[in-house]
Amino acid sequence: MLHSNVTPTASGSLTNVTGGSVRIDESSAVTESVKKVAPAVVTISSSSSNPLGGGSGIGSGFLFDPRGWILTNRHVVSGADALTVRLNDTRTFPARVYGIDTLTDLAIVKIEATGLPVAHLGVSSGLQQGQMAIAIGNPLGTFENSVTTGVVSGLGRQITAGDAGNQSAEQLNNLIQTDAAINPGNSGGPLVDSGGHVIGINTAVSQNAQGLGFAIPIDVAKPILAQALAGKPLARPWIGVFYQPVTKQLAESEHLSVDYGALIGSSDPSSPAVFPGSPGASAGLRSGDVIVSIDGHRVDRDHDLSTQILPHLPGDSISLQVRRGGSSIEVKVTLGTLPAQSG
Repeated sequence: MLHSNVTPTASGSLTNVTGGSVRIDESSAVTESVKKVAPAVVTISSSSSNPLGGGSGIGSGFLFDPRGWILTNRHVVSGADALTVRLNDTRTFPARVYGIDTLTDLAIVKIEATGLPVAHLGVSSGLQQGQMAIAIGNPLGTFENSVTTGVVSGLGRQITAGDAGNQSAEQLNNLIQTDAAINPGNSGGPLVDSGGHVIGINTAVSQNAQGLGFAIPIDVAKPILAQALAGKPLARPWIGVFYQPVTKQLAESEHLSVDYGALIGSSDPSSPAVFPGSPGASAGLRSGDVIVSIDGHRVDRDHDLSTQILPHLPGDSISLQVRRGGSSIEVKVTLGTLPAQSG
């Protein structure tokens, strides 16, 4: 069990340039934010008769629509034969999995109820390091609606997350890093800003260090929330290439003509850089190509390739600006549907 060592100051003062004093009351900001979001936070209990399915488990989630729509982590509900949702007001409902995200550790769960409180969604694209972050959830499945506070420690983080038994692992990209304490059972709960808006979904904690929690940005979740409310299956756009973000160091080592973008290439020699039969293959993309923009929007460290295509739907056509050797070419790609992850 890991706990954050960060304890926010209840109140403090800053001296402005004119010599006056500006009062900062963090405790009231946290209190007001929790009042807005906590009623929509739920506890999700799962059970499985198959030992390989994990037996029983518990996690968190939150309502994003008053008609019983809940966002949570995929690993909270994966392999479950039955799900039960406990609301903040102590009512319990049987639940079903509406859909599993093929891109991230997210899932959408549905209960049959109406008029429920909802958490208001914020925007994660404009987050700044150092701004307040509040995690709400049910650590260990026992301490319902626990609140921990900290800051946004980093953005665009990439980690490999394993399950509780270390039987499987997956790569999670473009995460928010926070030092707000996240523990088992917090998974699927909201990460909230000082205004009471959800900016992320708590998903993982580092087992190697304290104060390292991670959340999926809410902007990443929004497309699948819209699909669910429209009654559509959850689907993510797909190009079908392995790539690594271009840094100045990578540009120098690989003798690239640009120091930003996405370099197509696989770190596994046995895996092709471009999936055979994928949209990228059909469009003629090759290993060694550097994708520098999508529809005129630059691909860089703050605007990753996968993040850039998220607002699109499978079937949409996009225009890639590609550096191939010393030349610049335009490549049209019709996006496919990201296949379901195995395991």
